[in-house]
Amino acid sequence: MLKIAALFIALSGMFFNSQPDPVQPTNFDEATKVIIDPTKSTLRWDGYKVTGQHHGSVAIESGELIFDGGQLKSGRFVMDMPSIEVHDLEGEYRTKLENHLKSDDFFGVASHPKATFEIDKAIPYGTTGLYKVEGQLTIKKITKPIKFEAQVDHKNGVMTATADIQIDRSEYNVRYGSGSFFDNLGDKTIYDEFDIKVKLVGNAETAN
Repeated sequence: MLKIAALFIALSGMFFNSQPDPVQPTNFDEATKVIIDPTKSTLRWDGYKVTGQHHGSVAIESGELIFDGGQLKSGRFVMDMPSIEVHDLEGEYRTKLENHLKSDDFFGVASHPKATFEIDKAIPYGTTGLYKVEGQLTIKKITKPIKFEAQVDHKNGVMTATADIQIDRSEYNVRYGSGSFFDNLGDKTIYDEFDIKVKLVGNAETAN
């Protein structure tokens, strides 16, 4: 009986010792690629007019960020423009505004289904994880440089990046109701500047 017990213990030790060591999450000190998870990432937009404002969302389709030496170096993300939604209206009013935003008066999503942002430069400053980001935003196949601040945090191989960005729609040929292109609009004026609040969440892997 003792021999059987000893054999069982020996076999058990062999089994557990043969298990692979758990994979440790990257600490971002080496070259690291973060693949953006569209199911956890969000983009909220806020648009303004003389008589009020509206807000809604656009889906993040894909993206990646590259880190090296613990610092953000480059990256890009893609927005799925046909996914535009309005969140502060309901029923036919919501449907009407969503369809209008998708039309050629605004973002022309049938012809321009993707908008993209690509990082040119990310400069760390101030508190840990805070960056001044410079890059190229493309909407309706028009590319313009933009700058904004972003907060980037990572823990246990998971990264979260957040940014508040102001965009001038007139630079992307989005002219409807714009006082930059049309006179005497009065209280029908829609301001050129709109805001987006971006949250990117992704998992890290060692970059090849």
